[in-house]
Formats: sequence, structure tokens, C-alpha cells
Amino acid sequence: MTDSPARLLNLLSLLQTPREWPGSELADRLSVSPRTIRRDIDRLRDLGYPVEATKGAIGGYRLVAGTAMPPLLLDDEEAVAIAVGLRAGAGHAIEGVDEASVRALAKLEQVLPARLRHRVSTLQNATLPLTRGDGATVAPSTLTALAGAVTGRERLRFAYRAADGAETKRLVEPYRLVSTGWRWYLVAYDLGREDWRVFRVDRVTDPLATGARFTPRELPEGDEAAYLMRSMTRALGEELELDVTFEAPAETVAGRLPAHLAPVATGPDTCRLRARVTDSVNWLAIRLALTDVPFKVQAPDSLRTHLHHLTTRLTASLT
Repeated sequence: MTDSPARLLNLLSLLQTPREWPGSELADRLSVSPRTIRRDIDRLRDLGYPVEATKGAIGGYRLVAGTAMPPLLLDDEEAVAIAVGLRAGAGHAIEGVDEASVRALAKLEQVLPARLRHRVSTLQNATLPLTRGDGATVAPSTLTALAGAVTGRERLRFAYRAADGAETKRLVEPYRLVSTGWRWYLVAYDLGREDWRVFRVDRVTDPLATGARFTPRELPEGDEAAYLMRSMTRALGEELELDVTFEAPAETVAGRLPAHLAPVATGPDTCRLRARVTDSVNWLAIRLALTDVPFKVQAPDSLRTHLHHLTTRLTASLT
């Protein structure tokens, strides 16, 4: 193999298999001399790939963890698997999946060949996800379009459906995508309203990047985290003071709740969850029930009432 760039890519693909490769085997695979392999290994190191060499009569090479993340080479099956996983996580806002997942999906889908995009779509369309909360889902293509506009600082047009069903057209400067663990929101400066807005992404349709670049505006208040929290609170609705006790170890309960609901141990087999939340009482009731451990709601009263009504309806359905 005389084409040096092609040979380097093939060498890198082999090294990304988690094993140690003898230099002689690499030379045979690529039809070059061991000396050429040594030179190519040095080139990969210069490009930032941490290739470790072992000493000995035969000697070997393997790719190890470094201080930075170098580009990866993926075969067709690996690329499809990652794209499907990212789509599933992004589309349903699974806990722990945030804007970074959407950016990764946007980058991957941008370079996927048409045949692989078709395979991803086919598998996605044939899969029935089990959703939670109010069942609101987001098309991954919508998320990737928004993420691309945020990253590229590009003005964005889209249609938006308000809570009352009213349809409007918006032109915005997208600032940040925010995941609450069960919904996605877009924080943006609305040029038509000349003010900041928070949009539920599952109500956004037909997003279109205009190509017009912009310089990001400063948020009205210096504390970005505090402003975003207040914006999200207004968008989500009333903030609740949640206080729940569980008859189970804290680690058990924490493993069955979203990351933003973290109980604290009050004993070896008991724990307590106290938090300010903006989740709906219906969603909270379902999540607490899914912990499958005994619990008691101290507050808020609205959640206690909802649980009472839910229990009454479920009991009636059994008679």
C-alpha cells in the first residue's frame, strides 16, 4: 500500500481494535515493511493519537487513553449503533443526556453516508419507545437543527405552537438548548418580540437556519445560571417544594429517580428527598410510584391530592 494517507487510516482503524498488534502483523496487513509501520506510528503520535509500544523481540503497538480525544474511525455497524443510541436519548430526553449528545448526533449525521442514514431511520421507525410524563417527544432532526444553529451562531426560523394551540412564526437568535431530564427547551432572543424567550422544543416545527450570523447578546442579568433557572421556571410553571420520605436506602431510591431528584440518607434503610422542582404533579406521582419502595409525601399538598385521586381511580378500576 503506497498511498500514505490511506495507509494511515487503515493503520488507525486496526489500532482502534482493543488489542495489542505485533509490528510484523501490522506490516503484513498493510503490505509494507516494519520500518514503514514505525514511521507511520510516529505520524499518528504527531497527530495526537497515543500509541503505546511494547519492547521485545517481536514488539507490539496498541492505542491507549491520552490527554485529549482524537478523531475516531467507525465502521458501518458502529456508526449506526451510535446514531440510533443518540437519537433515542435525544428524542426522549433521557436523564443524563444533555446538549452534548445532540451536538454529537448533529456531527455524526452530517457525515453519515446516505445508505447509513437510511439504516438509522429504518431502525428508528421500527422501534416503539416507552415514554413517560406527558408523552411529549422531540424529533432528533429538530434537535440537531437547533443545536447546529446554537453552535454556529446562526439565526433560526421555525413555527411554534403555544400551550393554547396558537400557531406563530418565530425568528430568533438561539442561545442555548436545555434539558430538564424529561423535556428539551430552547433559550433564545426573539427578534419579533425583542425579548428573551424559552421555547418547548416539542412544540417547534420546521426549524430552518437562515444563514445569517449573529453575535450572541448578553443575558439581562450577569448570573447566567440564575437567569436560565428563572426562565425555565416561568416556562415550566409553578415551582414546587418537594418533601418525600422513603423506607429504603438512599442509593436504592437515587438509582430509580432522575438525577435532579437526589434523596439524602436519614438512616441505613431510610432517606428523604427535599427539592425545589418545576415538574408537573402528574409526572412526580408516576416517578415516585416507579421507585417501587414505600414512600410518604410531606409536601406539596397538590401532589398529595393528586396521589389520592390517582389511587382512587386505580382502585376503582379493579372493582
